[in-house]
Amino acid sequence: MSEKIDETLRKIAANTSKASSPTSSNTEAQDPPRGGRSLGDPECPHCGGQGYLRIDVPLDHPDFGKVEICVCRQGQVSQQVYKRLFSLSNLHQLRHLTLENFEPRGRIGLGPLQADSLERAFNHATQFSQRLEGWLLLQGPYGCGKTHLAAAIANFAVGMGVSTLFITVPDLLDTLRYAYQDPQATFEERFEEIRQAPLLVMDDFGTQNATGWAQEKLFQIINYRYINRLPMVITTNLALEEIEGRIRSRLQDPELVTRVLILSPDYRNPMDDSGYSELSSLDMHREQTFATFDERRGEGLTAEDLRSLNKAHKGARDYAENPQGWLVLLGGHGSGKTHLAAAIAHYRIESGDYPPLFLSVSEFMDHLRATFSPQSNVRFDRLFNEAKTARLLILDGLGMQSMTPWVREKINQIFEHRYDARLPTVITTTSSLEDLNSSEPAIASRMLDRRLSTIYAITAPGYRGPSR
Repeated sequence: MSEKIDETLRKIAANTSKASSPTSSNTEAQDPPRGGRSLGDPECPHCGGQGYLRIDVPLDHPDFGKVEICVCRQGQVSQQVYKRLFSLSNLHQLRHLTLENFEPRGRIGLGPLQADSLERAFNHATQFSQRLEGWLLLQGPYGCGKTHLAAAIANFAVGMGVSTLFITVPDLLDTLRYAYQDPQATFEERFEEIRQAPLLVMDDFGTQNATGWAQEKLFQIINYRYINRLPMVITTNLALEEIEGRIRSRLQDPELVTRVLILSPDYRNPMDDSGYSELSSLDMHREQTFATFDERRGEGLTAEDLRSLNKAHKGARDYAENPQGWLVLLGGHGSGKTHLAAAIAHYRIESGDYPPLFLSVSEFMDHLRATFSPQSNVRFDRLFNEAKTARLLILDGLGMQSMTPWVREKINQIFEHRYDARLPTVITTTSSLEDLNSSEPAIASRMLDRRLSTIYAITAPGYRGPSR
């Protein structure tokens, strides 16, 4: 392990030296610093102790007259950069997060697939910390362990003497904005320090305010590191499809980037024995699978009712095998909508996928309202974002007629986000197509978009059991 670290440090030292070594053969130095004190090595054959070199370029070149650091001062400058990057990182607040105190299998109650994904992420983080090569992209929901692993890598690298910048993306952008007013460093100097950091760890990518300026700065940082193959760790709760296209294309380079999806739920949240989110109602429907679904041929239903059940059953199974777009199940109370929606969720879990977020709409709204209580220790935006960004969201019991303006607004925001991001979503409702069109046109317009949604209307009445 020490040999790998030594090799990594030699590579970083070589890259840093290349980035700041003289670009010309001109050894004319700047005027000596005031007070006669030499900044560089008095025996240096390049600068003669000045510590700087003028860039040898033609008179009309934009860099004419500029100076750059001589190689003899590289060690001193590297130490200054090391201290500055550490001060920006706030790593002293995260020094307790290490690879040694990370639980590779997570807490008790995780399902095997969730625990396996966490252990896989831990193994990749350990390997990355020993080599510091390429990029490591950690994806997963809030509280799944991404930040712990990223901070552990940063702490390990700092312990090995590697200049490391660990910073959340919103803080990074704030740092750049503040640099315009910072008397100690120009914006260009601060930007280059971030862009060229020997190891850059960007935490919470995607939570930033995505202004045009912010997107451009992030792209410039990522593109520079991509071109120069500088090591980087990124954590995000976004799917790749939600990331800006230019950045996404670089994150999809398999020769540079190792992508790890963590399936573990929020460590800070209460969780039932099944490992589901506290918001999920799926455990109440544990018996509702495709194997237990009854197409009700013994009830004396009409041929049309039987056809509608069969089509919905087959459509749900097809969707479960490859969840893409939206699936809308219409029908009366007890017609089988919820059973099919729960069966989709169980099928995905059995296939090794991350547990879908199965929400009873009325219960979910109660959860959101409860966050406004002074006694609540749960933030509204965390619960709301969990529903907005779930990899597969199942909304059971959407009642269009009973919506208050506040509920309507929240549902619309969830729909708008998932519609724009094309996130897989299953919706069950007792509303008819006419009700959907007339009562809530903004919400219905997304549900009824045939380019995204597949709709099955179950005409069968509520389940009564086989006739005697």
